Amino acid sequence: MIRYFMTDNQILHEANRLEGGVWVQMTDPSDNECEEISRELAVDIDDVRAALDEEESSRIELQDGYTLILVDIPTPEIRHKKQMYTTIPLGIILTQDVIVTICTEDTPVLKNFLDNRVKEFSTKKRLRFVYQILYRTAATYQINLRIIDKKRTEIEERIGENTKDVDLIDLHDLESTLVYFATSLRANGVVLDRLTRYKRLEQYPEDKELLGDVIVENRQAIEMTSIYRDIINGTRELMSAVLDNRLNNVMKYLTSITIVMAIPTVISGIYGMNVDERWMPLSDTPYGFLIICAVTLFICIVTMLFLRRKKML
Repeated sequence: MIRYFMTDNQILHEANRLEGGVWVQMTDPSDNECEEISRELAVDIDDVRAALDEEESSRIELQDGYTLILVDIPTPEIRHKKQMYTTIPLGIILTQDVIVTICTEDTPVLKNFLDNRVKEFSTKKRLRFVYQILYRTAATYQINLRIIDKKRTEIEERIGENTKDVDLIDLHDLESTLVYFATSLRANGVVLDRLTRYKRLEQYPEDKELLGDVIVENRQAIEMTSIYRDIINGTRELMSAVLDNRLNNVMKYLTSITIVMAIPTVISGIYGMNVDERWMPLSDTPYGFLIICAVTLFICIVTMLFLRRKKML
């Protein structure tokens, strides 16, 4: 799908055609739409389709007549029937008087611009628009990172009696998401660093300040990702220790019960031997069976008290 937008007095409205100062938003475009934009803007078709490949890495390329910027942006996805996050490429093409964004799906990064929620936004100030997109990308990473940490906190609060094996799977999914984020943020950081060194892209003082803010926000997101990964590792190790300790307690109880139950088994086995009754104690006593049962019960109780004193039962 292709949509055209233009700002007048910092108010965004939809345009009807491609013209100077227009923002071309391409969301999961078809081959015909990619060819149309490639032909009208004299852009290589491979550069238009670059953002449609999930394996494309973040980069910036200066071509004849236009500049291609590829960055990774966060997006929600359903994993194990739960909402998690991953990253997808966002392509930005800067021509002489038009800016094009290409993505495989609607993204919250661009939704803020569509809803007129970004201050000092103008489609005619193309480079500032790019920096604003990159700023919103870094901010979205931070928002998602806080959500991930909140999910980790909820899992951590259940550690103990309510800990389940599925919590380990959820922690693994969160850790995988942080790996995706860390890789993408580092790649985006390389793009930002190259933007500061390119003289071909005309920058105004306020644009340079905005780019500096983007770099700071991106670095902060990288630090948050690293910190949250370390915390999740600690939480996962704690949870594994709790589950192992719970298993050890169960095995300890089962072992203690086995020891106690072995006492009557041994005594009854001895008295069940096929030997002369003269050699069996209490065999001729009128209440011998009850006495033997009582002695067996007494030995079991003493054994249980001993195991309990040793905190094995």
